[in-house]
Amino acid sequence: MIGRAAMVLIVFIIALALALHYVHPATPSSSAATATTQAGTATTTPAGHSSTTTTTTTPPSKVPVVVANGSNVSGAAGSISTELQAQGWQILPAENATSNVSASVVYYVAGLQPSAAAIARFLGVPASGVQPLTSAAPVGAVGTAQVVVVVGPDVASKIGQPTTTTTTRPTTTTTRARSTTTTTRAQS
Repeated sequence: MIGRAAMVLIVFIIALALALHYVHPATPSSSAATATTQAGTATTTPAGHSSTTTTTTTPPSKVPVVVANGSNVSGAAGSISTELQAQGWQILPAENATSNVSASVVYYVAGLQPSAAAIARFLGVPASGVQPLTSAAPVGAVGTAQVVVVVGPDVASKIGQPTTTTTTRPTTTTTRARSTTTTTRAQS
């Protein structure tokens, strides 16, 4: 009888451990030898439990990016290429898009959506402008590019505009009390 109870308890513990593994999977350990970093994002499920989604981000220097001019602004692709290269992205020669676009789009190959989203944020392109790279993209041969930026008039209009930063410094006002000494002499 005690043997059966012990056996049921052991089966219960194993089943519980397996169930917990599926509910709360172990997070991957980071390794200094890998070229990717792991970033976790917490989300809340309807039941109120939190789960973790792991996204792999490739370093900018490992992502070949081509910028295509899809606007009527001459040199837009070259200017954006220079800005992205200054941010550490691996830039391929700029080119012209096969047609003009109404808004900028950042295309990506499978697995590089986080990199494309980072470029889009830097350029001010909304999240809806980050899309998978398909043959419908208005670019010719992309070669080894894994992210393709098609510059539209929205991003091209910002080229060359200086970024302004306003710095407010606290001011201190010192008020000094003025003392007046009055000497009264008694007259005799």
